[in-house]
Amino acid sequence: MFTLVKILLSALLIGLVTEIARRFPAYGGIIAALPLVSLLSIIWLYVQGEEKLHISKFALGVLWGFPATAVLLIIVYISLKHSIHLYISISLGIGGWLIFLMLQSRVIRYIKHVFLIS
Repeated sequence: MFTLVKILLSALLIGLVTEIARRFPAYGGIIAALPLVSLLSIIWLYVQGEEKLHISKFALGVLWGFPATAVLLIIVYISLKHSIHLYISISLGIGGWLIFLMLQSRVIRYIKHVFLIS
């Protein structure tokens, strides 16, 4: 039952943001940029009784993913601005996202190795 409530509330929120974006694209984008999914996930994890350390690690994971998500959105924006088809733009964005995540991981490993951080 709780899972159904989570799904319905989350879907309602996404539908609301989509409707705002349809009527007011700039405001819809600003609202969509809010960490709504992250905050909802944190709330659902807390309500389900997850330990704060587990929720904290989740929040850190979201933070690590943020730069790559920014790259994805920049690629999609530039692609659409140059009249590239939506699905191709999204595919390019996802590719950029994956490449950035891999590079980010390598850079972090290198920094840890150089500074002997464990």
